Amino acid sequence: MDTGTKIFVRMYNVGFGDAFTVTVQRGPETWRMLVDCGVHSQGRARPIQESVRAIIADLTEAAPDHRPHLDVVVATHHHADHITGFACEEWEQVLVDEVWVPFVEDPNDADARRIRGGQTDAANGLLALGERRVAEFAGHAVPTGVLQARMFALNAQGNAGATDRLLGRNQLGFAAPHRVRFLPSKQEAENRIAVDRVGLVAHVLGPSRDINFLKRMDPPAQQSWPLVRAAAGDTDATLTPLFHPRYIVSGPLPGRLPEAKADLALQKLVHDDDRLLRAAAILENAVNNTSVFFVLDISGTRLLFPGDAQQGAWDYVFSDARNVELLADLAFYKVGHHGSHNATPRRFVEKDWQTPGYAMVPFGPVQRWVKTIPKKSLVESLECHHHMVVRADQPPAAVPGRLAVHGDIWTEVTLTAPNHHQE
Repeated sequence: MDTGTKIFVRMYNVGFGDAFTVTVQRGPETWRMLVDCGVHSQGRARPIQESVRAIIADLTEAAPDHRPHLDVVVATHHHADHITGFACEEWEQVLVDEVWVPFVEDPNDADARRIRGGQTDAANGLLALGERRVAEFAGHAVPTGVLQARMFALNAQGNAGATDRLLGRNQLGFAAPHRVRFLPSKQEAENRIAVDRVGLVAHVLGPSRDINFLKRMDPPAQQSWPLVRAAAGDTDATLTPLFHPRYIVSGPLPGRLPEAKADLALQKLVHDDDRLLRAAAILENAVNNTSVFFVLDISGTRLLFPGDAQQGAWDYVFSDARNVELLADLAFYKVGHHGSHNATPRRFVEKDWQTPGYAMVPFGPVQRWVKTIPKKSLVESLECHHHMVVRADQPPAAVPGRLAVHGDIWTEVTLTAPNHHQE
């Protein structure tokens, strides 16, 4: 009796970060992929080493010979919340056949050296500038913008230990040597990766090599996610003035106050810090747009993993009509960039994704983004379009045969694909 191919997508609750395993079982054959393993330094559900140990323990338990094994590891891009877990030495006991990384990590690719080198130089420069700004506030509270800029710069530096393991360099790696694919390849045929034994085809759709797509961060105004206003009675709906009216001077400043204000150079301070934060944020988003963007097609059941791709990356994917058709029929979507406003286009939710499916949000709260990520209107729109939203920080009730929950460690979706010839 043909019971179809079983697909298990497991989202580990690392916090504000990504770690997903995909297991495909077809008869006696099993294929496993890990997509990312990292967490944001200020949004951990637990130390990343504990999450790594949980993943490896699950792989060990599932292996017939109790030797943990992954057919593929995908590191979508080099931000800490996606790859920092690979710095853990526990990976030395795991057999990995292949590692997929974005083409920007390829030292032999001229386009990659130009893009990656520019990102590294910018990150190093911004970090040095941020450190100087922090030092200037010795003994005083450092402005939030300076701290956030410094954090963005650190995140974009490349996370060398994790990257070394993924690329198999500087004497780091997994239990045995592995193949590295830099994707997408310039050879178009190499961006369609077939695994016949389980009826799977991976379609690598991005990132683009065109700088015009890489630098495009935010959606156009008409396509941005609307603000969901606070409900009546919500205390956040009322804004309290920063200063009492008696402290606000409407006319010219009296006495020496104008001179004292000039000495403080407050305007320059605000301007410089604002520029620092903006530059760091642009760099952060540019790295997001280099994410490996791919679809797994298992006998017609499709899973979309876009990394943290932002508007330009999606525009590049949608510029090919074949990709629009591919993304119309999805059973699963890994929600990009933890549900931020610029990582899931409205047109994709409202028009392009035409079939009901699961939308998994890898999320843990980071205080500075707690009111904006995940974007409430995005989550509501996904639900309104008949997709089941599953958040890592809010595990749902288990549904036998469809949804499994293991405490606050992981949540798993089960899908069934019919066994038929893969086109």
